This record gives sequence, structure tokens and C-alpha cells, in this order.
Amino acid sequence: MSDKPEVIYDEALVPAYELPDPLVCLDGTPVKDAQTWRETRRPEILRLFEEHMFGRTPGWLDYQRSEVLDEDSRALGGLATRKQVRLHFTPAVDGPTVDVLIYLPNAVKRPAPVFLGLNFSGNHAVTHDPEVLVSEGWFENWPGIENHRATEAGRGMAASQWQVERVLNRGFGLVTACYADLDADVDDFSNGIHPLFYAPGQTAPTADEWGAIGAWAWGLSRIMDYLEGDPDVDAARVALMGHSRLGKTALWAGAQDERFAVVISNASGCGGAALSRRCFGETVAAINTRFPHWFCKNFHAFNGQEEKMPFDQHMLLALIAPCPVYVASAAEDLWADPRGEFLAAYHAGPVFRLLGEEGLASDEMPGLRQPLRSRVGYHIREGGHDVTEYDWDCFMDFVEKEMIRE
Repeated sequence: MSDKPEVIYDEALVPAYELPDPLVCLDGTPVKDAQTWRETRRPEILRLFEEHMFGRTPGWLDYQRSEVLDEDSRALGGLATRKQVRLHFTPAVDGPTVDVLIYLPNAVKRPAPVFLGLNFSGNHAVTHDPEVLVSEGWFENWPGIENHRATEAGRGMAASQWQVERVLNRGFGLVTACYADLDADVDDFSNGIHPLFYAPGQTAPTADEWGAIGAWAWGLSRIMDYLEGDPDVDAARVALMGHSRLGKTALWAGAQDERFAVVISNASGCGGAALSRRCFGETVAAINTRFPHWFCKNFHAFNGQEEKMPFDQHMLLALIAPCPVYVASAAEDLWADPRGEFLAAYHAGPVFRLLGEEGLASDEMPGLRQPLRSRVGYHIREGGHDVTEYDWDCFMDFVEKEMIRE
């Protein structure tokens, strides 16, 4: 079977499929109570995703140190307090680090609730603030990057995707770090944090060990470690948001680490919130061919054979239950399969209901800009693969509702 199947953009061509039941154990035992879910079925599903898709996270490090590089209580014209913190993962001066940018609204009593998410182009790209340090990671050569290094030319280039002032004015802080600090987005495991966990002589993850998405998700948990010790941040109210490949990352981080208060996926598509068995838009074969380093090597066994997967993405969303989950799509972003994202959110519902929470509020996909704000939330807007002002307004509305409820 070809590793590059024809792209399907027609619902009439979607193959017939049957989804695995998240509430039936591998031995056929039905899950009828929360205890069986927590003690048996949830760990079972988590192991399936580890072994066959994202790879096992090797473990945690014994060393992590934070270094405050900058703090300004009158940032952005007095709107916010800005902190720039460097997390060190080894005692070595030249060891792996991640720079964390934190904005906290001055109008809100501390500790403040925050959104947390990784960015693509460097912390300096999310804002026009001239004091934010230019990120030092290795990048693909896109705008604002020269010879694989970020430059001043990239400052503010992604500001529309982050809406920093809008978020602050709603009373939330914003925490971000560049994914390239953790692991360069290339098929090369000699850089970033992977080598910190290698056995003697090892040069790449084994077939069932983490790929790049696993490393980025690990980094989100390490940032959460820091936030738990920051008295200005309400660590019980951290909403995790990710877009595209970093939406996949946010879902995997939320599945593994239950400290996040809300998990938000924006246009995460194949390997994220979209059902793989639909084979609509990007397929497993397509994603593994273009980005062989994102998932573990075992995942390649399902190229063109999605029906053989022992899970599908509704089960990834179910792993996050009972934590609120929000899935966002865009009508023109067919590569990410908006309907597949909606269906995964819907089919995660039985687990949420088992745990006493509401699943997705409708079994019919809503119209444009008609968000569903049940415990599993969803919206679809016009336009393409992006994060917009409208998306952020929906995220903040959803988070406010869920945090007030708590």
C-alpha cells in the first residue's frame, strides 16, 4: 500500500470505519464506573498511545534551575508585568535551556490565571515589545529567520496569533516559550533534550520512545513545574493552548499531565484532534512521510492502515477527562479535517459522562461562529489554518466559564 495515498476532500469518499470503544478494556471488560476507568482503562489507553504513536517519555530529570533574566512591572505601557525566565536542565553552562516569557495583568489580583502555550518563531515574535529577548534556538528558514537563527526582523510577526494585550485586558496572564528551545523541528535527535536521556552509545530514540512532539509536551510540563513555584501565577488555573503541531503537543501534554486546568486544541488535525480513520485531508502516511520525527517510529506501521490502530483520537481527548477540553477548527482548513475534529470531540463524550461531566453538547456539527461551550467545547469559524482574534475570544469565554464553575 502506498505511503502517499490520494488526498480526500470529499465526504462521500471517506471510508467506512468503526471506532474503538474507550469504555471497553482490551480484554473485553466493559468500563462501568470511574474507578475502573482510572485504575485500568485509562492507563491502558495511555500505554497504547505511548507504544504506538507519541512514544514513551523516558522520565524526568533530577535537575532543573530557573534564572530570572528580566522583570518589568510596567511592561506594555503599564498594562502588565513582564518576566523572562530561563529554565536550565543541566548544571552545565552550555546545557539545554528554555526561555519562558510571562506577562501578568497588572489590573488583576495575584496570583493570576494564565494561558500557556508554545510558539513557533520565538518569544520575540509573539509581541512587538522591544524588550523581549530574541530566541536563540535552531529554526526552519521561514520569515524572520536567517541561517536557521531568529533575527530582530521577526519581532511581532506572530502577534496576531497571540493577542497579548487582548488576553491581558480580559484578566489572564500569558506564558509562552519557543518549541525550538526544547527540540529543533527537524529529523535529527542529536540536539535539544533527547540526548539527556540516552543510554551510553545511543544516538536516537528507540522505536517506542518519544519523538519531537513528546519532547515538546515534556517541556510544557517542565514550565508547569516552574509556574507552580511562582507566587504571581495561579497554578491551579493554567489553561494550555496549542495550534497545529503544537495543538497535538498540547493534547498529549494534557493527557499525560493532569495539572492543567483546561486543554485547548486549535487546528491540530491528524495526530491531534482529528479522527485518523476518516483518512480525510492529512493522513497518517502523509504526516509520517513529511514529519518522520514527530511521532515514535512505531507509528509508521499504520501508514495507510489506520483501521489497524488500537485507538483513535477521540481516545486522546478522553484521556484528558474530566478536565475541560476545547477543540477549534476552521472551515477552509480541510487538511486538518474540521469534521474529524468535531467527531473526535463528540466521541470522547462517554468518558466525560462516566466521570460525571457533560460531553459535547450536540451530535450535529455547529454552524460557523456558533460555539458549543459544554465541558467538551467546540467551534468552527470561517477562514484557514491560523489562530485569530475570534479564536482567542472563544478560548477565553470557555475558560472563564469553566474556571468560575470550579
